[in-house]
Amino acid sequence: MKADVLSLDNQKLGEVDLADEVFGLPARPDILARVVNWQLAKRRSGTHKTKATGEVNGSTAKIFRQKGTGRARHGSRKVNIFRGGAVAHGPVPHSHAFKLPKKVRALGLKTALSAKQAEGKLIVLDSAKLDSAKTKELVKRLSQIGLSSALIVDGAALDENFRKAAANIPGIDVLPSIGANVYDIMRRETLVLTKDAVDALEARLK
Repeated sequence: MKADVLSLDNQKLGEVDLADEVFGLPARPDILARVVNWQLAKRRSGTHKTKATGEVNGSTAKIFRQKGTGRARHGSRKVNIFRGGAVAHGPVPHSHAFKLPKKVRALGLKTALSAKQAEGKLIVLDSAKLDSAKTKELVKRLSQIGLSSALIVDGAALDENFRKAAANIPGIDVLPSIGANVYDIMRRETLVLTKDAVDALEARLK
């Protein structure tokens, strides 16, 4: 399929061929959900923790005699039923990550790219480079294209001036092609790829 190639000044510079096997797949919300859940699970720190009985500070002396008080027998104030005691079956540090086959992850990325293309929310730029790291200049150029919520993916390396200028713009994310992922693609309204990014993603996913 064909797509227009634009400049940062919103001028048409030509066309580019997009591979159908990467940008023309049918909608698969189930695959997108699986990959996004996998990504977010890997991000979780898993450091939540409560104290068990053996970790609570307190005396180990028996709190009152065994018989004759009319109360239930107890040997420690550190158990979970007393104020200041432990937490029963509380959370412990662990990883929330789980495995997802490489083929499913690749299919998820291709499905996300195809979804943006099908919705008409995929823009191809000739390049993402600036002569100076001026945020005001970049905001003006992006507004000409109509971008307010976008993920901009460049080739193997980002232009340093472009990266710095975009860092202060809310709703605009910039990634190299190797960092392109389903979650960041779907969380922004528009996906912007440079020609280098298109070549890199097709080489990676074909």
